[in-house]
Amino acid sequence: MSFERDLLAILPRLRRFAASLSRDRADGDDLCQAALERGLKARDQWQPGTRLDSWMYRIMRNLWIDEARARQRAARTFAPEEAGTTVGHAGDRDIEAHVMLSDVDRAMQALPDEQREAIALVLVEGLSYKEAAEILGIPMGTLTSRLVRGRGALIEMMGEAA
Repeated sequence: MSFERDLLAILPRLRRFAASLSRDRADGDDLCQAALERGLKARDQWQPGTRLDSWMYRIMRNLWIDEARARQRAARTFAPEEAGTTVGHAGDRDIEAHVMLSDVDRAMQALPDEQREAIALVLVEGLSYKEAAEILGIPMGTLTSRLVRGRGALIEMMGEAA
């Protein structure tokens, strides 16, 4: 099967992971597109016979980290334009957006990044602990502790939501 067909086959999983990282579907789609572009440009670096999804998850995670760092630098330098649009605003748009989110989605979003990434890869995407640890660049024991803490936090938050 060709590289492009294999990439197309894992697209829904890539989109889910991107949305999980970014906490927003639109931003997730942008992240997914950027990861796909990078993956296509670097296709000669992928080794046939290895897991394409793991390779793409790593590309996506690295892009997300780069974007987060750039946003942090910009936030320290510039006030976002949106900051002026909510002066005197009761936050109706924010409230409506939160009401529409499912309990599970809200709970996932409340998790620290490290726990959310681990849960997204293992519980949502179904990767093995070893594969997820390799993608995240952490020891398996660290992944396991992040999963335990993340699961516990999700259970606690879901109990409060019920």
